[in-house]
Amino acid sequence: MSSSILNRENEITDFHLPRWKDIPDIDLYLDQVVSFLEKYLSHYIESDNEKEVHCVTKTMINNYVKHKVIKPPVNKKYNREHIAYLIVIFILKQVYSISDVNQLIQLAIESFSVEQAYNQFCFELEKAILFTFQGRAYHDPKDMSQERYILRNVVQTYASKLYALKVYLNKKLT
Repeated sequence: MSSSILNRENEITDFHLPRWKDIPDIDLYLDQVVSFLEKYLSHYIESDNEKEVHCVTKTMINNYVKHKVIKPPVNKKYNREHIAYLIVIFILKQVYSISDVNQLIQLAIESFSVEQAYNQFCFELEKAILFTFQGRAYHDPKDMSQERYILRNVVQTYASKLYALKVYLNKKLT
């Protein structure tokens, strides 16, 4: 395996999403939300426009509010729940339509609180990415709820795409 592939694999082992407790518990203005999301997502999601440097824009977030994918901000400020939703949306929109992402989020929060669903998403995504880049099997459906099995398949789809982009297609996502 070439050293450039190994470097990308080492980068992936550092992939970490902020857990619920790590998301600011003070409300943020849109510019602050964009900066926070860019910090965590810029190396792992593609820009909608190849000429665009940023993978997260104010326009995108405003469109998610307009189309009722996320609740509107209160007094132009976004809370922890908004940010958690946006992290999930920006990652999953890489492999699913926005309406499918919205349905998957609704499925998750029917069974768990937003905090629990978000933290589980982060844990499963990090595990899927790590296992994919290490060439290890990820699925073990024994004694697993249907919701968790769906979540594992959803995050595995993203992990597989990320692997193909970074390793085989040699794409730097930022």
